[in-house]
Amino acid sequence: MRIFLETERLILRQFTNEDAGNLFELDSDPEVIRFTSQAGQPPDYTVIQTQILPKFLTYYEKYEGYGVWAAMEKSSQEFIGWFFFRPAVEASYFNPALANPTDIELGYRLRKAAWGKGYATEGARALIVNLNVAEFPMRLNGGDG
Repeated sequence: MRIFLETERLILRQFTNEDAGNLFELDSDPEVIRFTSQAGQPPDYTVIQTQILPKFLTYYEKYEGYGVWAAMEKSSQEFIGWFFFRPAVEASYFNPALANPTDIELGYRLRKAAWGKGYATEGARALIVNLNVAEFPMRLNGGDG
């Protein structure tokens, strides 16, 4: 397990091929995916194994400091979801007419059991602080410079 960063209550680590079951379980909850492009569709384990996880794994080689990380609750060592901090151009829905190619996208998906505990804020804040965005060639969305 390659740890990317830790917070008081979370461990954000690199995904591995063994995480297919975690992603399948996460995306099997209709409430978790309600506001995503997968809403109303059951997850496909094969797609997770052959498309989603390989794409996650390429981020670690392609970008230093950017990627998608498995979120583990420290106290239980349980997988509770994921966080990403990536160049917006990597998003399948990226539209250059609506976004700058240097924009950074931050997102997360957490199990319902982890909702309302402040994990989203804690993980997102840690990514921004830890990555010291001022040193990166890309910029946070929301401004012209």
